[in-house]
Amino acid sequence: MKINRTRELEIIELIKKEVKPALGCTEPIAVSLAVSRAAEALREAGFEPENIDVEVSANILKNGMGVGVPGTGMVGLHIAAALGVTCGKSSYKLEVLKDIDDSSVEKAKQLISDNKINISLAKTRKKLYISAKCSHNEHFATAIIEDQHDALVYVNVDNLVLTDNRKGNKSGDAEKNEANKETLDYKLDVATIYQFTKQIKFEDIEFILESVTLNKALALEGLQNNYGLKVGKTIKDNIHRNVFGDGLLTYSMAMTAAASDARMAGCTLPAMSNSGSGNQGITVTMPVIAAAEKIGSNREELARALILSHLIAIHIKGYLGRLSALCGCVIASTGAACGIVFLKDGSYDQVCFAIKNMIGNITGMVCDGAKVGCALKVASGVSSAVQSAILAMEGICISENDGIIEKSIEKTIKNLGSIGSIGMQKTDNMILDIMVCK
Repeated sequence: MKINRTRELEIIELIKKEVKPALGCTEPIAVSLAVSRAAEALREAGFEPENIDVEVSANILKNGMGVGVPGTGMVGLHIAAALGVTCGKSSYKLEVLKDIDDSSVEKAKQLISDNKINISLAKTRKKLYISAKCSHNEHFATAIIEDQHDALVYVNVDNLVLTDNRKGNKSGDAEKNEANKETLDYKLDVATIYQFTKQIKFEDIEFILESVTLNKALALEGLQNNYGLKVGKTIKDNIHRNVFGDGLLTYSMAMTAAASDARMAGCTLPAMSNSGSGNQGITVTMPVIAAAEKIGSNREELARALILSHLIAIHIKGYLGRLSALCGCVIASTGAACGIVFLKDGSYDQVCFAIKNMIGNITGMVCDGAKVGCALKVASGVSSAVQSAILAMEGICISENDGIIEKSIEKTIKNLGSIGSIGMQKTDNMILDIMVCK
């Protein structure tokens, strides 16, 4: 059934909201963003920040502890917070550290050495929450991010409220607009996503090809240099040793893992993110790009496959929330499997087969924080995506009698969401306990 123009524009709005450039891992970068906004507000009042106090939710702490911060050779939230003061610009959103240079890094390191940066665990039930306070003697400014990595919902200077769009705030609710809509408010389903992908005009979605430019540049950087665990580079090198071969499976694993290698180790190139995650954006796009290159797809075919891949990931992520105990590459590689099916002229049923094959395979992969080891999980997800897509094209689908798979594709997706957001909550807490006690 054809989708009307209003609905098309609504879906395009969602894509542009959830698919955007991000420089560095989005959890520490979100800390930089909150600190930068607080610092700007304090400077606008005429005071230079001297002390920075940041409170974060447990999942932000987990994902920010061990990941590289671009251009610093360092990991963690302390350097991310310090850079928010020394070079951050909140107008850049998730590219807040775009102006980083040697001078700003040295100044940031000095702030840490002088014990000017304090990171603590916030008392909140929110998965994604950051409160940054910059102070100068008795003067202070506070900025709060919640629910989305770039959602600056509150700014206060010396108890004068400049912005308050927090949920539950009456004035904020009254001003609710399209930017405040959650993914589930768009009422997507796989059938609608597939139809949209087929019918939308190419010129309306051509913008998605920017994800090819950004994420492929990261992949090539990871293949050419020694980042992190060198997962992608090692897989690619082993082609000549008759270990992996030279087909789509090897190429897609190598390209995707290489981009993750570079990003997790602090490469200064931005990624095109999906649902607030650069690694998810990489995993959604790179296997589809690899398949398009192997198949010989044109730009329009690639754009449509990427739109499908991105939207499937966004749709599934809507049931999980921004941060959970379930590794995001499970969701992102499921989108990639659908994109590969689409490039091979797969039907709606075959797209559903691919989703069910993925959910029946790697559901349960845990997130134990952002780090260089994420590239290994990304490679595993991509491997499963290629397998699931090929099986789907052969009409092979895991049975509704198996595990959490249902006859309805939407019920199957909701089952995955329930497991990741509710069922794995104790797992999430245990992972954090293990990480902070090491």
